[in-house]
Amino acid sequence: MTSAESIEVEFAGQTVPVPKGGYYDRFRSNPDLDEVARDPAAGNIDWFRRIPKQKVQSRAGAVWAPNFYYRSSSVQLLMLAPVDRLRAMLPMPLAPLRALPRHGLVALTFFSYAACDNDPYDEVSVAIVVPTPGSRLPHTAELLRQARRRAFHAHVLALPVTTEIARVRGVFGYQLPKWRTGIEVDLGGAVHASITTTDGSLDLTLTAPLPGFTDVTSQSHMGSSTMVHQVDGRWHTTTVQSNTLSFAQRLFPRDVTLVRHGGPMSDLLDGLGASTVLRLDVVRDAQLVLNMPVPLNARGFPT
Repeated sequence: MTSAESIEVEFAGQTVPVPKGGYYDRFRSNPDLDEVARDPAAGNIDWFRRIPKQKVQSRAGAVWAPNFYYRSSSVQLLMLAPVDRLRAMLPMPLAPLRALPRHGLVALTFFSYAACDNDPYDEVSVAIVVPTPGSRLPHTAELLRQARRRAFHAHVLALPVTTEIARVRGVFGYQLPKWRTGIEVDLGGAVHASITTTDGSLDLTLTAPLPGFTDVTSQSHMGSSTMVHQVDGRWHTTTVQSNTLSFAQRLFPRDVTLVRHGGPMSDLLDGLGASTVLRLDVVRDAQLVLNMPVPLNARGFPT
């Protein structure tokens, strides 16, 4: 981004470049939805009209929330990993949700946000799936409940992004493990996703044949992903609501190639022992709402 294409804004005491004339420059996360609706990149935004924005206090100061992602795509690998490796990476009292007696689940997800309140950017997540806080269900029943409700809980270990505004908002607003690096997500003729290290060398590459997609009507395939994390030493949950419009899912895919070239994300997956791919999820079109962190009040979690 050149200086002619960007403008500097302030967020949480930081000076951050954003696209000049972009959504953040014009709206500061409180968009005129009638104007957004005229943007072909945003698509149909009727769902967002049902979700009021409010100005709320956060650790980064007063912000408009929740944050809207009008068009997104993603690729996720759900992998088995040894429970003892996962437990060692989780802060107490979190524990991995067991899919098998000795194995839990790691989710590697590449996201691409084509239109959102923060302007376009890409993101990669490595997260450990955990039980719903306070759940008393056996692990198998808890896993089935999360899958049936499409309401998953996880502790995020890494969340690199491609823009400075996304990094600053994530670090100062949500206290999430974000840094800035190169990421690409392409769902053209095939599935291709990659992330580089901060010096530009390859870290991870993911390739797979393009699956057949199922297209559904808006608000017929809703779900959520909830991050369980600490903010200033206190446990919180941060929920992302999803309105999925076009998706594909394959169990035990044999034609997915994930290459670890060496780098922080490769090292993280190696340290977790993430191995067998249980499921490939490819989302071609989805709308997302990112809520602010809320304090967690559940059995076993100190307040």
